[in-house]
Amino acid sequence: MPSTALRRQLMSKVRSVVVKVGTALLTGNDGRLDKRRIGHIAAQLATLHQRGVQVTLVSSGAVGAGIGLTRQPSRPKSMPALQATAAIGQPGLMAIYGKALARRGIHAGQVLVSRPDFEERVRYVNIRNTLDALHALGAIPIINENDTIAIEELDRFADNDMISALITNLLRADLLVILTVVDGLLDDEGGLVDLVTSVDERARRLIRNVKSALGSGGMASKLNAAKLVTDAGEGVVIANGRRQNVLVRLLEGQRVGTIFAPAGKKLSARQRWLAGAVRPVGRIVVDAGAAHALLGGGKSLLARGITQVSGTFARGTIVRVVDPGGGTIAHGITNFSHEELGRIKGLKSSEFAAVLGRPSLEEVIHRDNLVLTING
Repeated sequence: MPSTALRRQLMSKVRSVVVKVGTALLTGNDGRLDKRRIGHIAAQLATLHQRGVQVTLVSSGAVGAGIGLTRQPSRPKSMPALQATAAIGQPGLMAIYGKALARRGIHAGQVLVSRPDFEERVRYVNIRNTLDALHALGAIPIINENDTIAIEELDRFADNDMISALITNLLRADLLVILTVVDGLLDDEGGLVDLVTSVDERARRLIRNVKSALGSGGMASKLNAAKLVTDAGEGVVIANGRRQNVLVRLLEGQRVGTIFAPAGKKLSARQRWLAGAVRPVGRIVVDAGAAHALLGGGKSLLARGITQVSGTFARGTIVRVVDPGGGTIAHGITNFSHEELGRIKGLKSSEFAAVLGRPSLEEVIHRDNLVLTING
């Protein structure tokens, strides 16, 4: 299908959208928030909302706002200083959004999240419940990472691009729009790539390793977010948020930004959680036959196809399944601990009882608890 026709077809079906805006888009060269630009973005969100589109915003900018308010010359280096700067900036950021939306009769609902909120299933589901309730009240949820309390590496995401992808999958939204300060993914001559059918190595070779002084992400993180969402069966667009009325034009089917086509099959809510919300604890390496069976779809992982187990994990843990070349092919919930798998790897299920001294399930990971995440 030609890219223009695909774009129009996808946009005509959008009933819910997640929009992500980054620090570089929201701030000027001096690090201060650009209130006028935030107002323009809020106006576009309001227009979509009034047209019946369910809108959720993931917004960076708390640290950038804090830098401007405290007149710091650059992004703080230490974690306490960074968190304090975010604490100062977040209320100011929300006040600007709240005022801009209130002028159009819409409430803004602040939601701050950290990585454990997505990894723990109960908290993950409760995020959805809260967002659903905000939408039911006619509000636009505005989500940001809880920078003020998140601990580096343990609780933090690298950037809001991944949060926007997880929120898109959590809500099963039809579209993720990542607004940035470039027109989209650019080719080797600097021209705009209109359509990406798969976030593969060919697409990743086009990444230009440039990010702003205030931002924490880059095109690489945006492609990672795009892959997570398109693999789940939804569309993604990366576009320039400085373009006039970009969101409205985009949803009207105009040629704006780079569109990433969704996979043909939509993942279930549980599969989306398994695919990207939780960091796998351990790693299971399988042989070529097992990898082929899993990639073919509809197969459970059996012990006889396992060649190596690494990491320390208990039963019920989410682990990474790796092919002989080291590429990730799936995430899944294991029915055995690392110690048990070390003893039964390569064996038939009929041999488990003698080795483990107890009856057990036949599958290491049942197909219902496994999702393909190639190179994820």
